[in-house]
Parts: sequence; C-alpha cells; structure tokens
Amino acid sequence: MSAQKINNIIFDFGGVIIDIDYWKSINAFIKLGAKDFANIYSQAGQIEVFDRLDKGLISPDDFRKELIRFFPPETTVQMIDDAWNAILIGIPEHRIRLIENIKSNYRTFLMSNTNMIHYNVYMQELKQEFGYGSLYELFEKVYLSFELGMRKPDPDFFRLIIKENDLNPAETVFIDDSKQNLPPAQNLGIQTIFLNNGMDVCDLFENGFLK
Repeated sequence: MSAQKINNIIFDFGGVIIDIDYWKSINAFIKLGAKDFANIYSQAGQIEVFDRLDKGLISPDDFRKELIRFFPPETTVQMIDDAWNAILIGIPEHRIRLIENIKSNYRTFLMSNTNMIHYNVYMQELKQEFGYGSLYELFEKVYLSFELGMRKPDPDFFRLIIKENDLNPAETVFIDDSKQNLPPAQNLGIQTIFLNNGMDVCDLFENGFLK
C-alpha cells in the first residue's frame, strides 16, 4: 500500500464478505455424475455458460438446461441448484459489523461477479440473519455482474465504478481474493489488496493496512 490516503474501498463479495468454497460445488457436481468438472468450473476459469450467467446474458432456467446435459438423465433442476449453491458457505457476522462500522470513514462499494441463482440465496441470508433487505443498505453503491452485463477482470467494470462515483483511483483500494482480477484495477491507478487464503478482510483493519 502506498502512503496515499485511502478514502474509497471497493469490496469483492465472494471470498471477501461471504465465505465460499469452489470445491464444495465441484464435488457436489461430481457426485451428481459429472466427469472432470474441475476443468469445467473453477476459481481461475470456467466454460462460457458460467460467464454468460454471471453477465446476465442467459436466464437461470437456460443455464440449468445447458448445464444439465453434463449429468445423467435422472438429474433434476433442484439437484443442479443445490450443487451450484453449495459454494456459498455463509456470511460471518463480524464482516457485516465491519462494513457497518467503517461507513463513517470510507465510501464503500461492492463489486461482484455473481448471478441470480446465488443472489437469491445470500440475500435471503442477509435478510434473515442481519435484517438487510438490500445490499444498498450496507454499501453506498453495488455493482453486480449479472445486472450490468460485464464481469471482472473487464477493465470497463472498474472504469464504470470510478466514473459514476467520481473517485480518485489513487485514493481507492480494491480488495479481492482472486489474483487475476487485480491487474486491470492497478492499470487504472487503483490500489489493490490480494486477500490470501486464510486472511480475513477484518485483518486488514486490525493489522494497520487500513485504518
């Protein structure tokens, strides 16, 4: 981190705010009968159907129809949804409290590669566990890939946030747990923090990376 004062924080969602485990979905799909599913879907890359879902270019129903062809005939749509949602572990309360507590010191934004199927699950948790009916109640503004038709690491995704909110990139930090998403932000002058496995976003504040 440079000595430049940070006024704006762009948070990734999966792996930063909500705990996720790609292998839980991969293993769940394998149990349904998919072969070599780790080569079809992973944190580092995935086949086109997943990208199209994340960008909102296909509906959840069309996604299910395309995905189900990888599985035995007895596989149901609910089985596909259950395996797909297995990636979502849950949202720890201390991260919600962090976002609540830092809003008086920073402008906070959420930037996520996500889809409607997952969105419905974690929004239900946010409402039931924490009383939030909208992500906008937690962040100043929310940027979800399936609503915008673009996903990280597309540089235009970062440009959109900077331009719409009149942010100074040098005073902005982007926090993500996927390394491939950092260079486009860095090329625009945004500071970045890679959240390594085992790190919690709250550690950044407790250990002095951010104050």
